[in-house]
Amino acid sequence: MTETVVMDLAPEARRGHLRMLEAMLFAATEPLDAESLAERLPDDADIEALIHDLTAVYAGRGVNLVRVAGGYAFRTAEDLGYLMRRYAVEPKKLSRAALETLAIIAYHQPVTRAEIEEVRGVSTSKGTLDVLLETEWVRMRGRRRSPGRPVTYGTTKVFLDHFGLDTARDLPGLEELKGAGLLDSRLPSDFRVPAPNDDDALQDDEEPLDSDDGEPLLAGIDEAGPNSTMREGG
Repeated sequence: MTETVVMDLAPEARRGHLRMLEAMLFAATEPLDAESLAERLPDDADIEALIHDLTAVYAGRGVNLVRVAGGYAFRTAEDLGYLMRRYAVEPKKLSRAALETLAIIAYHQPVTRAEIEEVRGVSTSKGTLDVLLETEWVRMRGRRRSPGRPVTYGTTKVFLDHFGLDTARDLPGLEELKGAGLLDSRLPSDFRVPAPNDDDALQDDEEPLDSDDGEPLLAGIDEAGPNSTMREGG
């Protein structure tokens, strides 16, 4: 008899956990990771199983539960995105220089301004980095353990959320970029696309930022870089 009662209560408890999970994700203003969810749910809640169940429940609905920026969030179903276009805020388009710089940071992070310039082949203005910092798609990670201690840059969770990525490792690779027509099919045989790594932990050649490194408008002025004599490229 006792065994039967336990079996009857288990589904009810699971439904309660599922409702809690749904409520938290619905009210959240940003993706929530499994650890954050576990902190608020009862100790006996199976987070992984609950997320799987909730994802299945919303699979065919107007909003879906998706994994993005290292967490989980409700998003409009892809096939219904056109319904929201009238109400979406039209963002200001980034300049070509900003787009190139963003791509280099995303694929080469952690990267310094001088390293960005080396890849682009032209100098990078302070204003370009300021714009990317203000969008919150790019952040100052730390400082390189090298002469001048240049600032290193990386992408943010806001960047991942905006582009629907879980981690930077989900960025398109060489074949995907070719297929999208973004790369010339006649590339050198030794051409490689870097494997992105947006791990928050500082690397061995990085050290923490100084206490006065927090102002975005000061970003990028600490290093002229080895290419400082090149023409200004934005």
